[in-house]
Amino acid sequence: MLSRRKFIKKTAALGSFSFLGTFAPSEQLKPSGPIAIATWGNNTKATEQAYKILKSGGYALDAVEQGIHIPEADPNDTSVGYGGNPDRDGFVTLDACVMNEKGNAGSVTFLQHIMHPVSVARQVMEKTPHVLLSGDGALQFALQNGFKKENLLTDSARERWLEWIDKNKYTPIISRNNHDTIGLLAIDSKNTLCGGCSTSGAAYKLHGRVGDSPIIGAGLFVDNETGGATGTGLGELMLKNLSSFLIVEYMRQGIHPQKACEMTVKRMVKKYGTDHQAAFVALDKKGNYGAFSIQPNFDYALSYQDKTIRKASDSYQH
Repeated sequence: MLSRRKFIKKTAALGSFSFLGTFAPSEQLKPSGPIAIATWGNNTKATEQAYKILKSGGYALDAVEQGIHIPEADPNDTSVGYGGNPDRDGFVTLDACVMNEKGNAGSVTFLQHIMHPVSVARQVMEKTPHVLLSGDGALQFALQNGFKKENLLTDSARERWLEWIDKNKYTPIISRNNHDTIGLLAIDSKNTLCGGCSTSGAAYKLHGRVGDSPIIGAGLFVDNETGGATGTGLGELMLKNLSSFLIVEYMRQGIHPQKACEMTVKRMVKKYGTDHQAAFVALDKKGNYGAFSIQPNFDYALSYQDKTIRKASDSYQH
């Protein structure tokens, strides 16, 4: 089981913020002012970094980008960026996207050798007429725009891959434990909402596989009039449901983010069952937030009012 699936039992102060530990979902508070929320509770450093930018009056998309840089550069994070588990051929391939308050979006898929794909996605949005670049084209664009080509396969990731090949005979297996993502949403002091998503995708996937994370409406969707949503879990499941878009559309109808996440998960379960994991966080323009998952043991990170909370999510499978 990957490390981000495990709850941290001991908490510590992070920077100048107070770390409040894990709260029960029923203890949900409504923050006021800037806020950052991210999938997976071990991403507290990411939401803290985002919140520092928000607190200083910074732009929500800058906060999202800089927050996501934390796990992208962490060699101990086995499912995002540097240190991520490779595909079945031993290549670390990355997917990422961003979406701003104007409804503009940028995305990269099947990108190799670049430490921060979320930043490449942002430049796709800001410097090209396109939304999505893939593979060698995305790499060429990154290098032309000043990104450095690097080896992202760490020694430990390579050892895990070799062990997997020995046991699985080169057969890709998608289980509820071998894929994760950071999705991060932020509201700044001007009440601007932006979001981003980044992943190395399912471990030992077929070479060329792309999941939901870089696909607008699946892994991430932001509407500055309503709210935003992002998810983690089995990408194929999210792609079939355009799950993040659906959550935002529920919120557009006046439904609370918590209920919107629950309704989306239950709709997925009705159609596809409970064999896999899908988990979501959502944030509306009033600062209300919510989270829900199919399988238990999903938690998320939340930073606001100089506090960082690692919080447990309710799930369909209690």
